[in-house]
Amino acid sequence: MKRRTWIHAVTRWTGAVVLAMPVLTGTAQAQAYPSKPIRFLVPFTAGSGTDLIARTVGDAMSRSMGQPIVVENRPGAGGSLATAQVARGEADGYTVLIPSSSHAVNPAIYSNLTYDTVRDLTGITPLAALPNVMVVSPARGWKTVADVLAAARARPGQLNYASAGVGSATHLNAEKFKLQAGFDAQHIPFKGTPEALADVMGERTDWYFSPLSSALPLIRENKVVALAVSTSQRTSALPQVPTTVEAGVPGSDFVFWVGMIVHAQTPTAIQQRLHAEALKALADPEVKERLTRLGAEPYPMQPEAFNAFIRTEMDAAARIAKAANLKGQ
Repeated sequence: MKRRTWIHAVTRWTGAVVLAMPVLTGTAQAQAYPSKPIRFLVPFTAGSGTDLIARTVGDAMSRSMGQPIVVENRPGAGGSLATAQVARGEADGYTVLIPSSSHAVNPAIYSNLTYDTVRDLTGITPLAALPNVMVVSPARGWKTVADVLAAARARPGQLNYASAGVGSATHLNAEKFKLQAGFDAQHIPFKGTPEALADVMGERTDWYFSPLSSALPLIRENKVVALAVSTSQRTSALPQVPTTVEAGVPGSDFVFWVGMIVHAQTPTAIQQRLHAEALKALADPEVKERLTRLGAEPYPMQPEAFNAFIRTEMDAAARIAKAANLKGQ
């Protein structure tokens, strides 16, 4: 009788240990992470606004976490190629997606996505928000948004505009602007922002809503002219430049954001570590200063709030895509 009681007690104790093992394993996993370099997968070309913010935040996180953070650029299909790579990859926190607002646009325009934006991926936090800025070549002679609108209405459908790819945030920004202003223009998609800006400077395309971080040096060197910023308020980086709403196009405001996203099955402890490290980096005075120089501002959120924000952004993008009849290629 005593032996059976002893066996029963040992069995109960062993079961308790087995049940506790996932908790202990999760804690050990979080303590061990990261034990090798982390990849930041950027869905746009080097030198784009998304890329610059990824590198700025990644530098600070690397120092804090004690492991290299390698930024890899994988442009194409509005960012959906890189997103698919993260969604299909290992859920171990070593491949982190750094997307822009296009992340919420792609489901509305690409019918053949190989991932589900809500089910397969989860947000860690937005990193930064920044305006897009409408830029033109100085050779065009346009000084205001009104000048562009006058030219567009004088030559219906003949003006063209650049984007960083079909479904990119720069594309959606331009489409929203066109819808609200009530005119048409031809879309010329590029691989990324540097290529789009080069085409505007070369006068092959008429205008571009560029992430401010990429356009600022060119604006300061008078290589492009800034006509308006996309946000609802002016930016301190270009206080003299009006918003598109102030320039006479109500409802045309648009915020370009950059965030941090991982595979949905990434262990909670690793998600929490990435969130804590990202917020620590965004609070770093050096990072804040670098973001300010890029015309960006830290934009931290809790993961639950970020995921809700993404769903709201998806709904808004779907409405614009439907109104503009946008389709991915």
